[in-house]
Amino acid sequence: MEEAACEDILDDWFIESLTTYRDLHVYQLERPTQVIEWTSGKTVCVAGFSPSKNEILELHLPLKLFANENKGLCAERDFKVVHGGFTDGPVRCLRHVPGTRCVVTGDGLSSNLQVWDLGGEHGDVIRRTGSIEGRGSASEGGSRIAARRSPQPQILHGARSSDIQLTQLASGQTLYKLETDSADPLSSLQFLSDSVFLAGCCNGNIYVADTRTSAAPQLSPPPASSGDPVLWWTDASAGPDPSSCRVVRLSSSGRAVVSDPRNLGGAAGRAQLDVQARRRGPDDVGLSWAPALDDCIAVSGFSGTVQIYNTSAWRAELQEARPLFEHRGHVVSSQRSDDAAPVSVTSHAWHPDRPRTLLSAASDGSVHVWDWVDRSAAGGPTPGTK
Repeated sequence: MEEAACEDILDDWFIESLTTYRDLHVYQLERPTQVIEWTSGKTVCVAGFSPSKNEILELHLPLKLFANENKGLCAERDFKVVHGGFTDGPVRCLRHVPGTRCVVTGDGLSSNLQVWDLGGEHGDVIRRTGSIEGRGSASEGGSRIAARRSPQPQILHGARSSDIQLTQLASGQTLYKLETDSADPLSSLQFLSDSVFLAGCCNGNIYVADTRTSAAPQLSPPPASSGDPVLWWTDASAGPDPSSCRVVRLSSSGRAVVSDPRNLGGAAGRAQLDVQARRRGPDDVGLSWAPALDDCIAVSGFSGTVQIYNTSAWRAELQEARPLFEHRGHVVSSQRSDDAAPVSVTSHAWHPDRPRTLLSAASDGSVHVWDWVDRSAAGGPTPGTK
């Protein structure tokens, strides 16, 4: 009876998906991944995170996804491995260096990084080409990595606020170090512009600094919270300059705060998200602004779903928020398995150009690419609050 009930749930979801998705494609990895990184508009890099040897792959998305007309006539409906290799340890952080065929990875065990060549037209093997030594000790946990387009490829990296540095890939030369007395473990690291970057810490602190100067960074403490200590995750929206960006902080209790980077101590919007609040680790939750869809964020890692929230209706006063859309494909399809552990989403990523297209990966090794339908735009209920 239980198996039949699971089949019914799966069948109902597939029928529902015909109207809730413009596209939905499924791929199965041999082992789950915690990283999804775009290497172009049509290819992504993934890698395993088990303690032993892991695959690192570059996948081409299904060609059917990019067919503007007559999608049903497109023969290529599956992901395709275009380049691949092996890494001796886990991959818990991976960043593509824009303008190159290079990715940098971290194993989550130390602040040291590995450099990889993704290969090209004349070779399909991903090879390790070098390493970068971090400033932190091996016991301080894994690094966060940020990269930007530059004539001479550089990466910003660090495991704690006290060991953030900018390194030139070709020479290994350190071009900048963040000078701060604190040693807060990092949850995120990203460029706001060519020289200004944001470092989000697990305790909710945010540092904003400029790599062109040795001036002290701007520090913003976490939003006030009560009860047990919470973890915080941070992301900033893209923009032509830092003043046009917005910053969102999300706590392990599901509290979200949106701020202007020029006034990180204030709150343009607050919301209690509809998530399962329980103990999380720094790498468990994904939080990201949509690069091509105004005011929307994606949240994953609290359960087996990916939730999309519209922040445009959020105000300074705390309110409860329901998701604009929820991708339940991973948890629904896993109903067919006999695994006792519930499936959880391990990573997600927005497509850089397609407004409502995302990739998501789960603990069962599944990878989905999906383009969701915004029912609110067709006269449905107003998104964002309840």
